[in-house]
Amino acid sequence: MEVAIIESPLGKLVLKALDNKLVELTYCKSITKLQRPSSLFLKQVIQELQAYFQGKLTTFKLPIHLSGTSFQLKVWQALANIPYGKTLSYSELAKQLKTGPRAIGNACRTNPIPIIIPCHRILAKNGLGGYSGQTIGKFIKVKQWLLAHEQTYSPARHR
Repeated sequence: MEVAIIESPLGKLVLKALDNKLVELTYCKSITKLQRPSSLFLKQVIQELQAYFQGKLTTFKLPIHLSGTSFQLKVWQALANIPYGKTLSYSELAKQLKTGPRAIGNACRTNPIPIIIPCHRILAKNGLGGYSGQTIGKFIKVKQWLLAHEQTYSPARHR
């Protein structure tokens, strides 16, 4: 497994790749020094993330490998299909997938590649909802930042 730790507008991100596929992206919770990527693949992942953070990339093209239940995989695929700058409610996605909103929330909570699999684009009917298993704190600020960022750089906004 290859690992890189990079700085981002959201703090440090830990990237993990296996066989030239991204398998995990996590927000670094402790003080960790940066770790440069050793492979060309992780360098490409970093380039795409940097382009996203600069508002120059709206769709990630990098290969990923997701491990989860068939239900989680179905939800994560549906999340990946939500366009940049758009949002859905937990209920709307649940209706599309013929399940309940809490099941959608549970799948979002276990998303191994946030940002790239954009669980931040799922909102509660009456507000923001949670992010990475939290409803208050740092991760909610991350969700707010990601949503505001995508609204700022949304192609639909600049037509």
